[in-house]
Amino acid sequence: MIITDQINRALTITSTPKRIVSLVPSQTELLFDLGLEDSIVGITKFCVHPMHAKSTKKLVGGTKQINIEKIKALNPDIILCNKEENTKEIVETCEAICNTHVSDIATIEHCLEVINQYGIIFDKRKSSLEISDKISFNLQDFKTFIKDKPTLKVAYFIWRNPWMAAGNGTFINHLLELNKFDNIYKNRERYPEIELKKLCLEGDPEIVLLSSEPYPFKDEHAFEIGSVSHQAKTIFVDGELFSWYGSRLIMSFSYFKTLRQNL
Repeated sequence: MIITDQINRALTITSTPKRIVSLVPSQTELLFDLGLEDSIVGITKFCVHPMHAKSTKKLVGGTKQINIEKIKALNPDIILCNKEENTKEIVETCEAICNTHVSDIATIEHCLEVINQYGIIFDKRKSSLEISDKISFNLQDFKTFIKDKPTLKVAYFIWRNPWMAAGNGTFINHLLELNKFDNIYKNRERYPEIELKKLCLEGDPEIVLLSSEPYPFKDEHAFEIGSVSHQAKTIFVDGELFSWYGSRLIMSFSYFKTLRQNL
């Protein structure tokens, strides 16, 4: 069987992989939800879902820095990476060990594609279909909910020192669009650095969203934004539900409903 991953690399799968290393937290959670817990041998220190994962699986480093010797010692059949989470060098290093599948996620369609691919690769078609069906159902329900809501101008920050926002080409921006949030940084690529004092000049958002990850924003950061904005409402949001692809998406749309209702 030949699988073409999301950066157009062909993987030859001769048998169902039994020893999996995942270098992507959201994809690790997906593997557990597909019923593959017993096949997972290695994960990153950022793989926090499910809660017991880090205490039961071998930790092989982070998403940007891995311990290649630990991965080799696990004798994996397949390593799962992501274009944004992991560097090109990590992917190339992993390719020298075994089959390495790379996801590249910018839309929900991409999410559903990788869920489907995992179902095929790991012989979990029924479980993958159940997950993708739930995501698709919740998405359509949310589209009905949001269609008559007004569009609001927003900025979505992921980091401070320097301030960094989600821009075009990111999964976060895609979900902002679904929420009818008009991202003032949608014309800038990926995760641009922002001069906070120019917030009003660059779009003057009605809402500023501070993500719970990767930066631990606090109240003083909301006050900092308040000092440079024209009465923008600053809201702390669950970054996992705005940026994790995979089975966590099942929960995202009910969260988005509540978020919009509380604005």
